[in-house]
Parts: sequence; C-alpha cells; structure tokens
Amino acid sequence: MDEIKYAFFGTTAYSKELLLYLIDKDKFPKIIFSIPEEFNISYSRKKVRNSNYANLEEIAKKFEIPYFEVDSIEGKKIGNYKDVIAGLDLDLFLVLGWYYMIPKDVRELTRYGSWGIHASLLPKYAGGAPLNWAIIKGETETGVTLFRMEDGVDDGDIIAQQSFLIDFQDSIKEVYEKAVIASKEILIETLDDIDKIEFKPQKKDKIEVFPQRKPEDGELDLSKNSVELYNFIRAQSSPYPGAYIKTSDGKKLIIEKARIEA
Repeated sequence: MDEIKYAFFGTTAYSKELLLYLIDKDKFPKIIFSIPEEFNISYSRKKVRNSNYANLEEIAKKFEIPYFEVDSIEGKKIGNYKDVIAGLDLDLFLVLGWYYMIPKDVRELTRYGSWGIHASLLPKYAGGAPLNWAIIKGETETGVTLFRMEDGVDDGDIIAQQSFLIDFQDSIKEVYEKAVIASKEILIETLDDIDKIEFKPQKKDKIEVFPQRKPEDGELDLSKNSVELYNFIRAQSSPYPGAYIKTSDGKKLIIEKARIEA
C-alpha cells in the first residue's frame, strides 16, 4: 500500500511524540481528533484535568491537517463526526493516548478498523494506568501491544507486541520513555507491512482489567514493606501527581523519590 489513509486520535504527550514521529516518516493523518485539557469522563461528576496533556492543534495548524476537539458532553460525541469520517475513505484509525470509546459504527467505516497501542503485554494489565500498575506490582518486564479495538476494555485482536525491562531504579518517567520507543518501533514496522498483518484474538478469560488511577489514590500506606513503598513512589513520580502522606496541618507531602537502605 503506497499511502495509508488514517485518522489520528490523541491528547497526551505520548500522542504528540507518536504523531510527530509518523509525520517525520511521511505518514500524515487525514484528520486529527483530540480532547481538551479539562474534560468530561464517566467516572467523575466534574471535569478532570489531563496531567499529561499535549496540544495537538498546534501540529494540525502547522501541517494544515483538519482538527476536531471531542468532549463527552451532549452534542460533542465522536459519533457526531461520522459524516466527516465517512467522506474521507480511511484505511484505519490510530488511537494513541485517548480516553473515550469509539462507537462500533464509526470504527467500521475503515478498512482495517481502529488500532490502539496499550502500554502492557496484553492480556496483562488491561484498563487504566498500565505502566503505573506494573511498577506498583513490582514487575521487572512489561511492553506495548498494538491491537484492534472492540467494544470491551483492551480486549481486541492483537496485531503485534514488543517487550522491555523495568529496572529497579526506573521511575515512571524512564518506563514511559521505554514505552514510547517500543511504540514507535512497533507502529512503523506494522504500517510499513500492513497488508501482511494477522489479527490474533485474545482469550477473554485471561484479560486482567485494572482501574484508572486518580491523584487521591497516591496516598502512602505505611503498613507496606520497604519495597512495596519504593515501587509505589516511583510509579507515581513526575509527570504524575505523586505519592504522598498527609501531614498534621492537613497538607500533602509529596514523595518524589526514595531509596532503600539496609
């Protein structure tokens, strides 16, 4: 295939890195969808702030790519853009750093479906915050999975996977950087050979779904042992809100870094 016609969905620093990487490889999206920095989502009654937000509109303007913002409030759902998408005759959606489900009738407008990269080796650590959870659980290896989206949580057919190590001194920043590198590699290799891909179904009973993490989930439980606390702290350090303890004057003391001594 000479040119892959795709729509790009993203709203995070991860999204930005991959979008710029694809553009650098002369793989320009036909349209970009993003989400505001403060947005509505199902698990919160009020808007939540994306602590890892990236402004993709600047990229869209620079390269003259059509751009739409999406928020899950009445009148601004992705489905409302169905007619726009239908007119583009797309091969696929690349959904890289996104917070909403894309409706089945919209996904089916493409030749290859809607693809996402999940930062785990599915079926492990499906759901929210997979890199954070992997560190909290003390994993020494994780990876990324390119998969075709379905109606469930990260349960679609696997297209490709790539693993990498989590070193004991790694914070979430280092693990995130490893995930970005692996994502770039797996993405470009697959797109360059798209006609030869094979979709491998996941075993639904093996999928482990983890919840999203909120800032208040970062409170330290000092009954945990030293390794558990160390993992908890490095899993939520910058650019995330951070692990913390509550002080006697009612404030949060953020623990950005720790080390274990015998």
